[in-house]
Amino acid sequence: MTGKIHHTQTEGPAYFAYSADNAHIAEEIIRKYPAGRQQSAVMPLLTLAQKQCGGWLPKAAMDTVAAILGMAPVRVYEVASFYTMYNLEPVGKHVVEVCTTTPCWLRGSDAILKACEDHLDIRVGETTADGKFTLKEAECLGACVNAPMCQIGEQFFEDLTPDVVTEILDLLAAGRNPKPGPQSGRHSSEPLTGLTTLKHMGSK
Repeated sequence: MTGKIHHTQTEGPAYFAYSADNAHIAEEIIRKYPAGRQQSAVMPLLTLAQKQCGGWLPKAAMDTVAAILGMAPVRVYEVASFYTMYNLEPVGKHVVEVCTTTPCWLRGSDAILKACEDHLDIRVGETTADGKFTLKEAECLGACVNAPMCQIGEQFFEDLTPDVVTEILDLLAAGRNPKPGPQSGRHSSEPLTGLTTLKHMGSK
């Protein structure tokens, strides 16, 4: 894969409205909160808008969320700019977030990040020219025991090696769905060497 795009801040479309299906979902989300507390729905509504917009939040989408919830737009901007799961500029179809916090770094995340950069021919913060991949660094994603790992979309891929992560990227590029979770063969967060305790749970 060659070529790259480095996006600059853009406001995107001038107007945003939820689709009919998403408008119904938004109403259901808001109803979960007690009277006078509907603004607490700001994050799930932003997430819903981001999915509809292809993985990022244009200003028009944030303004619509603000209007629905009766919030000052700047309050919504503050939320969207604080949390890293929200993208304020266009991204690729697959957002690859490589964790580089201490546990993953000690387990070789530098090599994982370099493998992604070399294989995709982009650097952190860039998007491939075909629009398929955006590469990011991430702070702790909470799967430290299975380090090194990355998040792609809503899936975790753990126990990575450079060869394994490039294979995952190839599968995604081909339109296939690689199996998420540990890539080492271990189950969940069990020790790599197998269980040492609780081996006979459920046995009589």
